[in-house]
Formats: sequence, C-alpha cells, structure tokens
Amino acid sequence: MHNHNRKTAHWIIGAIVVLVLPLVLQYFGNAWVRIADLALLYVMLALGLNIVVGYAGLLDLGYVAFYAVGAYLFGFLASPQLSDNFAYFAALFPNGLHFSVWVAVPLAALVAALFGVLLGAPTLKLRGDYLAIVTLGFGEIIRIFLNNLDHPINLTNGPKGMGQIDSIQLFGLNLGKRLELFGFDISSVTLYYYLFLVLVVFSVIVSYRLQDSRIGRAWMAIREDEIAAKAMGINTRNMKLLAFGMGASFGGVAGVMFAGFQGFVSPESFSLMESVMIVAMVVLGGIGHIPGVVLGAVLLAALPEVLRYVAGPLQGMTDGRLDSAILRQLLIALAMIIVMLLRPRGLWPAPEHGKSQLHKT
Repeated sequence: MHNHNRKTAHWIIGAIVVLVLPLVLQYFGNAWVRIADLALLYVMLALGLNIVVGYAGLLDLGYVAFYAVGAYLFGFLASPQLSDNFAYFAALFPNGLHFSVWVAVPLAALVAALFGVLLGAPTLKLRGDYLAIVTLGFGEIIRIFLNNLDHPINLTNGPKGMGQIDSIQLFGLNLGKRLELFGFDISSVTLYYYLFLVLVVFSVIVSYRLQDSRIGRAWMAIREDEIAAKAMGINTRNMKLLAFGMGASFGGVAGVMFAGFQGFVSPESFSLMESVMIVAMVVLGGIGHIPGVVLGAVLLAALPEVLRYVAGPLQGMTDGRLDSAILRQLLIALAMIIVMLLRPRGLWPAPEHGKSQLHKT
C-alpha cells in the first residue's frame, strides 16, 4: 500500500509541476513558453508515431506528412486563402472561411487517417528498410506537393506559405489574445499551453487504452512475428492499415494546433528532418513505452533550444568559424549517440518481457 501512496504522490507532484510550469516560464519571457508549447505538440506527434513504430513495428519516416495535412487543412478552413484565389469560394464566403476548431479537429483526424491508410496500402507487403524508404518518399511527396501547388491554380501558396490563419477559439475565448484573470496577465502562449496539455493528456489516455486493447495486442503480435500473428488468425492487413490510420490521426490533430498557434504554415516546417526527429524521439525515449516516448519528445524538442545558449559561446571561442546552427545539430547528434551507446533500448524503455529476456541470456 505504501508504494501505491508514493505513486499517487508522484502523480500529484507531476501534475502540479506541469500545470504551474508555463506561469513560471512566462515570467522569464514568452519565448520559453513557446518552446514548451512546441514540445507538447511534439509529444502528440511522438505518441502518434509510437502507435505505428512502437506498437505495430512499422518504421515510418514520412510521418510529418500527416502533421502537414492537418496544418494545411486548418489553413484552408480558417484563413482567406481559398476565398482569395477561387471566385466561387469568394462568392460563398465573402469574408474568407473561418471554421471553428470543433469542426477542424475531427475533420483533420479523419483526413489524416485517410492519408495514413493511403500510405499504408502500398506498403503492406513491405518490411523493414523497404518500408522505411517508401514512407520516406511519401513524406517528401506531400512536402513537394505543398511546395508546388501554387502554379496553374494557386492552392497552397507554394513556398511562400499560408498566413493569416485564425488563432484558435474555444468557448468564446480567443487563445490568440492575452487574458487577464484576477489581475494576472496570462499570455496567449500560456493559454495555448493548457489547450495542448489537455490534448496530450487525451492522447496519452488513448494510447494506454489502445495498448491494453485487443487491437494493441494484435499490433504487438505483428511487431514480434508477423507470420505467427497471421497464423493465429490476426488480419494483418487490416491491423497494419488501422495502425497507420490511428497514428496519422494524432499527427493531423497536432497539425491543426500548430497552424492555429503559428497563424502561418509553409512547407519548410514539414521537412524530412522533422520526420527523422520524431522517429528519434520515439526511439530515444523507449519504443512502445508511453512514458519513455513522452520523455524523448520533451527532451528532443527542448534540447535544440537549450543548446542555442551553448552553441553561441562555443562559436565565440572558435572566432565564429563554426556556424552555430550546424554546431547545434552536431551537439544534438552527439547527445543522441551517447544516449544510444549507454542506453540502447532508450532512456526509459518498457520493462523487460519474457521474449527479450531469452535473447539476452
């Protein structure tokens, strides 16, 4: 019982820290809260990718495509983009489209899931490296489309990106404006923090429910041994498509949040490097283990920002011969390599189960 109490205490302390964090960070400047906000978005993305990579064991290097789909979808639904460029849209919506989040979020989850299934379908027969290469290609194709769909008809505004996206409004509260509560100033980024936090908690709960469900167990069976899973009567095709779809829907929702938060989306935000970073979050944290994945996402999202302050002085010491952006990437890579050497199964891996124990001995 004593252990149970300690666990509860840990949870309560954790909850308090997470809730108070932005109010403390806000004091040091909004930039810090922004970093926390983006870290929460990455947690959502990592949890989504963990369904595909961690549970079903399908290495997906194009995951950022679903993030892009969500972001651009909200861009279309909540900015003047379509009305500016299409006469019939302008006729229907003279002030541009301004859909609420309540419409955008479920829609983004659906559309992204659809894209997930579309990506999953051609890769069903593939495994391992081949799968990774096809998914990588898919991610790049989406980015190139977003980059080039400004020519014969201007759909995405190409490399210039889409701006003037509405900030998110909930229950009549505009998260884009700061709020005064009991004489306290709560900045817009802090409001976003709490919204993202709710979504992350929801994502964690969904992940846990999936993990313990029949679906989750089927995914893990496929991950461990696909042929055996098939022999046990698991419909591996549907299960794989479901994993791609479910994982993608997380990405789509995170994309909507990102677009509303930034007020601007451009193809640059959805490069291959982003996909690789999200995979790295899952792998570094501990594949298939939710607390580990969350930890990995937070660390990798915050690390580059923190290393800015290290890279600057180091650059000074070398008389500015080293570019600080490159130096930052170098330091991130070094940190990753060190972690991988010291903790090959991730920083916070799932507790050992029978199967891996046998391999160890």
